[in-house]
Amino acid sequence: MCDTMVALGDQTVDGAVLFGKNSDRERNEAQYLEAVPRGRHAKGAKVKLTHIGIEQAPETHAVLLSKPFWIWGAEIGANEHGVVIGNEAVFARRLPAQKPGIIGMDYLRLGLERAASADEALDVMTRLLAEHGQDGNCGHLTRRTYHNSYLIADRSGAWVLETVGRDFVAERVQGVRSISNAFSIGHRYDRISDDLKAQVGDRPVASSITNPQRDALSQGHQRCMRSASLLGNRRGRLDLPAILAALRDHGPAEARWQPDQVKTKTICMHAAWGTSGGQTTGAMASWLKPGRRPVHWVTGSAAPCLSVFKPVFVDLGLPVEEKKPTGKYDAQTRWWRHEALHRAVLEDYAPRAASLAAERDRLEAEFVHRIAKIAEADAATRRDVVAACWEEADDAEARWRMATAALPIAEKPAMAYRRAWSKFNRLAGYAPGAA
Repeated sequence: MCDTMVALGDQTVDGAVLFGKNSDRERNEAQYLEAVPRGRHAKGAKVKLTHIGIEQAPETHAVLLSKPFWIWGAEIGANEHGVVIGNEAVFARRLPAQKPGIIGMDYLRLGLERAASADEALDVMTRLLAEHGQDGNCGHLTRRTYHNSYLIADRSGAWVLETVGRDFVAERVQGVRSISNAFSIGHRYDRISDDLKAQVGDRPVASSITNPQRDALSQGHQRCMRSASLLGNRRGRLDLPAILAALRDHGPAEARWQPDQVKTKTICMHAAWGTSGGQTTGAMASWLKPGRRPVHWVTGSAAPCLSVFKPVFVDLGLPVEEKKPTGKYDAQTRWWRHEALHRAVLEDYAPRAASLAAERDRLEAEFVHRIAKIAEADAATRRDVVAACWEEADDAEARWRMATAALPIAEKPAMAYRRAWSKFNRLAGYAPGAA
């Protein structure tokens, strides 16, 4: 389950397009950040995607990706031209194909690598979709197949793209827009494939193609309404901190929220038991202003409520060399180091999360201030400032891990919750209390 949101420049304080996405995956499905430089490719070259290979483009753009460790594509990403894309699993009456093929996360990366604008990304993705369709397993330990929707944005605008099989419908965004794990385009759309138009006729697209049983399990409509409300309440006054707050949202009862007592899925999601087995494993927000260099803000870790969003410029790549994680605990990887903090906080969430929130917010505010001053500076200046931000964030998280482990537990979570987490800790080879 995932949530993606965008606010166009007429809704923000400084005229920038603001984009944000949480990637929700299985709880041991480590996600990592990868910067891929631009490339030139020989005629007839092939590119190996997650499950199959296809013809490579002559040139590919530099990209920043937040991706599950085992997948070629990505859940969230940006390219050197300021195009950003997030994807969502959606559930149609028409069942997805089971055979190996191109999965939705691969399409996201293909759009970023081959397009210099949001409009062009829409064209690239729908053209490839018509040619290849979407097929194959998208799950880590649990096999999952689904269709996909996307939010595609750049400095000048955004699109919602919703797909089923080889068909699609697309809506140009106006104002603010959110998507979640549910088809959302009804009567108002700007583009639609011929076969889908023939299928739905004059009926609303979403209700005509949705699988109601799987749609209800995802609770995508409720989460989409929540994110739309958070953005809508600040129309004309939206800024980057508002997007980050939305990505950290646990719902209207935030002050009393405990992950072991959750009955509904939230934008910032923490795994529990039963049908609540997924969690937010990565997050990204983007600031995209016409005439200015885009700035992207990434966690590189699960649980945005317990993470520091750190700045990245695509042209510089990542400030630190990342070891690629797997589904097994490895303290040498960024994602699993943060999981030691995340899983310790889950043992008594409310007081432990509150103990680090003030410093988290102070750090981010300071980073935003620093980056705003040097965003148009030369590469060396920007590289130094970005590296300093990452170092300070890493130092803070290391202190939080040690401090959290020393705190007494005032109230243990529910037994079923602890059992669910014990199972997945064993599968990952993670012992609670590991540094």
